Amino acid sequence: MHFGYPHPYHANLNRPMLLPQTAEYAIRAVLYLARMDSSDYIGVADVARETGVPENYLSKVLGQLVRANVLQSSRGPNGGFRLAGDAGELTLERVAAVFAPSGKARCLLGSGVCGEVPECAVHELWAPIAAQLQEFLRTTTIGQLARSSSITAGGAV
Repeated sequence: MHFGYPHPYHANLNRPMLLPQTAEYAIRAVLYLARMDSSDYIGVADVARETGVPENYLSKVLGQLVRANVLQSSRGPNGGFRLAGDAGELTLERVAAVFAPSGKARCLLGSGVCGEVPECAVHELWAPIAAQLQEFLRTTTIGQLARSSSITAGGAV
């Protein structure tokens, strides 16, 4: 069982990517860690197994989250990772920003930065949705998601 997430090699490749894959992996891992005992360090192999993220890749992702002070790490036989602070204060935007700096978003059609191509076919319709997504990331905390029982069904994050 992969903590409710589809294994990445079996994921639907046709789904729209609202965040970079690395940011999505980071949110999965941080959410998993938030659900564990906050005093325990959890090994990367356990996090990878439960979130369906390849272990070698996840190890690099978690290292970046440590350098950004989102996570703490400990070496040794009982080492691993845990949240660096309160899950109720940690927003999705904070986690995602390590891998997808906020500010200028990519054009949905791949035409550079969103809003810079005046004749973009989707901008008028996409801009309000992108603003709602940004607001969701800015206001939703890992703590809120960790308390939600619906997150484990279907891999929703």
